[in-house]
Amino acid sequence: MAAKPVKVSQLNSYIRRVLQTDPLLRNISVTGEISNIKYHDSGHVYFTMKDDGGRVNCFLPRDVLPHIRYELTDGMEIVAYGYISVYERGGYYSLNIRDIDVEGQGSLSIAYEKLREKLAGEGLFSEEHKKPIPGFPEKIAVVTSPTGAAVRDIIKIITSRNDFTDILIYPVLVQGPGAAPEIAAALDDINKKFPETDTVILGRGGGSAEELWAFNEEIVARSIFDSAIPVISAVGHETDFTIADFAADARAETPSAAAVMAVPDTSELKTYVKSVAEGMNDILLSHIRRGEEALGYLDPSAFCRTVTGKTDIMSMMAENLKKDIDTLIASKMLAMRERIKVCRNTLENLSPQNIMKKGYCVLKDENGRPVADTCALSQDQTVTIVMAGGEADSKIIEIRRRHDE
Repeated sequence: MAAKPVKVSQLNSYIRRVLQTDPLLRNISVTGEISNIKYHDSGHVYFTMKDDGGRVNCFLPRDVLPHIRYELTDGMEIVAYGYISVYERGGYYSLNIRDIDVEGQGSLSIAYEKLREKLAGEGLFSEEHKKPIPGFPEKIAVVTSPTGAAVRDIIKIITSRNDFTDILIYPVLVQGPGAAPEIAAALDDINKKFPETDTVILGRGGGSAEELWAFNEEIVARSIFDSAIPVISAVGHETDFTIADFAADARAETPSAAAVMAVPDTSELKTYVKSVAEGMNDILLSHIRRGEEALGYLDPSAFCRTVTGKTDIMSMMAENLKKDIDTLIASKMLAMRERIKVCRNTLENLSPQNIMKKGYCVLKDENGRPVADTCALSQDQTVTIVMAGGEADSKIIEIRRRHDE
């Protein structure tokens, strides 16, 4: 005979107690692909994990979400750590998540791109927020592993290039689940306790994508962005690009390159300063020589010699100029006299008196007007004959006109 019937809520409560008392289900890890992820307004995250043979509902509480290292999205292969819980009212079970790891290179790339797009949209990578790296730092903080090759390379290069800058080593984990919070805390701590620091070098040597992942976490990017001290990111090799590189004020291809970027070479600076000083000395000596020459002109005897010499030269020039002017005036006068003589001869040759002396005369009528043609004469007309020696009156007796052919 069947057991006494139970209510639906009693059944769900019983199943919940059974599942929650199973030691395997209280601490279980599940592998699958994220599907239908939803970020609820309450801050909780709901999604489905699936594989080729099935699926399970998952619940990520809002108080656990800040500790998840990856930006979750559909299609990611993950390992979810948590416990099985039953929602009595709905009658279904879910995997309540305590932590998540990403499986495979493809899922890491998805998480990387998702976070990069999110932070870029918020302006964390904008050039307008980048701070300039100081050219002459007095103090540099190095945030990295205290035992790696990166810290040794950075110290070696800085000390070989610069005998002025102090180095503060701030040791942190650079890989693993606890590395990102430790790196972020180190940046915040340096800003609070060592605000006089000029530059922070954040980095580590090369490694796999999983080993470098701490520098791809949101908490690190936001700490870099919030830092009042300029940050140089130097993670991995030249081909490695992390979220920290985009958030930092400057990126160096390697930790060694970051050390070169962070401090000037004081030996080169000394050589440069020496060359500038020598150039300034040459300029100063040149000014002194010109000053001495100027003072020499102010010496009375030298001044007299100079004035006397200049006076002699000016007198010679004036004498030569006078001679040139006299020669020019004489030449002009001679030319003018010759021209006047020619004009006088021309006028004399054209004078009526001279012409009449040659036997010519002028005939005038009763009104004293010259008679130019026989047509103006009439018989018995009285005319006046003007000659070189005087005048004579005459009467026209006969008019003989010349007829041209």
